[in-house]
Amino acid sequence: MEVNYCQSCGMPMGGTEELYGTETDGSKNGEYCKYCYENGAFTAACTMEEMIDFCVKPMTSSNPNLTEEQARNMMRQIFPKLKRWQQK
Repeated sequence: MEVNYCQSCGMPMGGTEELYGTETDGSKNGEYCKYCYENGAFTAACTMEEMIDFCVKPMTSSNPNLTEEQARNMMRQIFPKLKRWQQK
């Protein structure tokens, strides 16, 4: 199974289309999750650092051995490589 990661928040989406965001015509977008992208637009206008702040709690909840600092450091390394946050 192919594992896709949201190109905004880094969440693993697997091959599960129910986690995919949607375009304005209702079709699925495999690059972004449903929490970050809906109806052809991002659900939140935020900076990369604000997205990291938002993602710390879900990440540490799903990985109990991970501290908030470790989660932040990991995301600060990964997020700049995600499509939404790449410098043009």
